[in-house]
Amino acid sequence: MTDSTHPPIDADDTLVDGRYQVTHRLGSGGMADVYCARDTHLGRDVALKMLHRRYAQDQEFVERFRREARSAAGLQHPNVVGVFDRGEHEGTYYIAMEHLPGRTLKEVVETEAPLRQERVIELGMQILAAAGFAHRRGVIHRDFKPHNVIVDDDWNAKVTDFGIARAGTSEMTETGSIMGTAQYLSPEQAQGHAVTATSDLYSIGVMLYELLAGRLPFDGDSAVSVALKHLSEPPPPLSRLRPDIDPGLESVVMAALAKDPARRWQSAEEFAAALEAVAEHLQDGSGRRGRETAAFAPVPLPPPPGEDRREATDTVTAEPSAPLTPHDAEIAERERRRRRWPWLLLGLLVLLLAGLLAYLAASGLLAGEKVEVPRVIGKQVLDARERLEKTGFEVRESRAPSPEDIGEVVDQDPNAGEEADKGSTVTLEVSQGPGNVRVPAVENLPERTAIKELNDAGLKANVDSESSDEVPKGIAIRTVPREGADVQRGTRVRLLVSSGPQKIRVPDVVGLSRDSAEGRLRDEGLGVSVTEQESDEPEGQVIAQSPGGGASVSRGARVTIAVSQGRSQVSVPDVTGLSAGAAAARLRSAGLVPAQRQRLTDNEDEDGQVLDQRPGGGAQVEQGRTVVIVVGKLEKQQKDKGDTPDEQTTAPAQDAPAP
Repeated sequence: MTDSTHPPIDADDTLVDGRYQVTHRLGSGGMADVYCARDTHLGRDVALKMLHRRYAQDQEFVERFRREARSAAGLQHPNVVGVFDRGEHEGTYYIAMEHLPGRTLKEVVETEAPLRQERVIELGMQILAAAGFAHRRGVIHRDFKPHNVIVDDDWNAKVTDFGIARAGTSEMTETGSIMGTAQYLSPEQAQGHAVTATSDLYSIGVMLYELLAGRLPFDGDSAVSVALKHLSEPPPPLSRLRPDIDPGLESVVMAALAKDPARRWQSAEEFAAALEAVAEHLQDGSGRRGRETAAFAPVPLPPPPGEDRREATDTVTAEPSAPLTPHDAEIAERERRRRRWPWLLLGLLVLLLAGLLAYLAASGLLAGEKVEVPRVIGKQVLDARERLEKTGFEVRESRAPSPEDIGEVVDQDPNAGEEADKGSTVTLEVSQGPGNVRVPAVENLPERTAIKELNDAGLKANVDSESSDEVPKGIAIRTVPREGADVQRGTRVRLLVSSGPQKIRVPDVVGLSRDSAEGRLRDEGLGVSVTEQESDEPEGQVIAQSPGGGASVSRGARVTIAVSQGRSQVSVPDVTGLSAGAAAARLRSAGLVPAQRQRLTDNEDEDGQVLDQRPGGGAQVEQGRTVVIVVGKLEKQQKDKGDTPDEQTTAPAQDAPAP
């Protein structure tokens, strides 16, 4: 079997499974490498995902890899990357997928965020379409993040990587385990609890938040700290990071980030419908869409007590009846008189009231009651109106530009302290804001200079740090809203200042093959230098690295890896026939270690000569290997000393460790 430390594909032009001709490597992940390949049967380009060989013997990884193929192959949708084929190649497994020209949504975030609100809604609805399609078929993605969404030049989005998807109720991890990426994990995933479709919607909410704000709602030094924030901290309001965001869009995204799954959107379709409503609102521009009130039919009130009885009586009297007797006629007349006298009394009271009002008007006693006008300047118009109406005044408003906050009363007529007739009108002049200004260009200015430019334009600055490989530390990168945008004077503008290159953790690549190690480091944004060393480890395996795994360095920093080149091979010289001393010297000069053994002989010519050697001359061995030389010893001399063995092993004539 092929060595497990070697990459699945050692070079371009490799033919995989007799069908897929590899052209180049696209990238590397935690469990697989991805290559661009040509399908020689159908004449099309595919993305070939190859499981790392070191995982090919791990049944859990293999099962996850196979499950990805099964999950994605059953999701034929315009917003899901298609899977064409799967199989085995030289001891590992592959998936052949649709090859998509374009870039990941994470690359879009890094270069263009924050995006236009309409663009975010458009991308969000496509991602939700893919999620809803998968959810209806019982598949939960479990790892929605911008890295797993491919966007082409026309802003068409496709979701990929169903490697940790769950179908139905099967679980491929032990209870309490966490699968997914920390920055996009739902609270229940961070706790290792059961995952549902609403968990995917939480992750999509985090993605939309990042597209709108240009940053994640939660960040930290480690995955654990980020997960804890998902569990316990509310995300910062989007309007604090992006003042121009539509309140409806902010509400939709923040609802997806509720800690309690029951308080989130309950389906991708529901989430998408809310985004569509906001899109219509933004297109309409009037701010009225979605707030129209339906007309309701008036509800009839129940009749007053006794009215139904009178109607019944009237109905009965309206029907034909027999002629009344004199006694009945007298009773009816009394009833009519009894009903009439309350109306006569009411009429008398009305006449008395009219006379009283006429008398008061003639005497001047009806003149308006004078009331002191309270001071409402500096109050919000709703509070001012409430106070004036409680005092007995009517209120009329007029709007005017003012440096004061919108809705604040800046003048009143009559003035505070004056007396006016109760019921008369007080006119309030209400601030409609200071007017609009343009956000100035502050890019590439030092932080203090950029803040001064914004203040001089009548704006306030909220300073946030953002890592940058191009902009030096302490220099302004951009503003939110962007330069040239029309905003209200006094608006707080988010100023992004460079904190220098992003600090990233160096991955541990010791034990990987050279190709896999280089790919892993470059995928993290690091440079690579390679040195070769002799080692007992297999040739091509990384045996050391500097800086070591886990070190924090700037993006673009260079990591040096030492790659094993195995032990040097040397050819064993033929030393038979030489004296023991000469043979030992020659072996040492070749980088080998001589060891002597003696053999009894009765031939004087062989006394002290090398009769044999192991290994023999011409053999290829590792440098530093021990070579045994057999030296002749006269039998007579041995008998004089009482020795009997045919051969005796002796130490080397001189200690000489292998080079």
